[in-house]
Amino acid sequence: MTTDFVPTDYLPVLIFFVIAGAFGFVTILLGKLVRPRAPYREKLLPYECGAPPISDARQPFPMRYYIIAMLFVLFDIEAVFMYPWAVVFNKIGVYGLVEMVLFITVLLIGYVYAWGKGALEWD
Repeated sequence: MTTDFVPTDYLPVLIFFVIAGAFGFVTILLGKLVRPRAPYREKLLPYECGAPPISDARQPFPMRYYIIAMLFVLFDIEAVFMYPWAVVFNKIGVYGLVEMVLFITVLLIGYVYAWGKGALEWD
């Protein structure tokens, strides 16, 4: 057993890092050279969207906003799980159908519960 270790297998990784770093540097440099340079007072304000700020940006959001966001994520994940199920439906058969019906039933119960509690009301 030899104790001389030459990391020749890491050469492609080093080349990749050099290319990635060079690409990032060149992209930022090109952006700096090509971008328009016409700053004006409104553009240099913290809010560049065009609407003047009407209140403090650090005010707390109502809890209802977060509940609606969590419900959106929940039902978005439901859709993500339905696509692979539909692709392999012929292979998994009745067992897969029963599992998906149970999955949708649990989500539907949660939806009805959230609706009944008024979590979907925006006002």
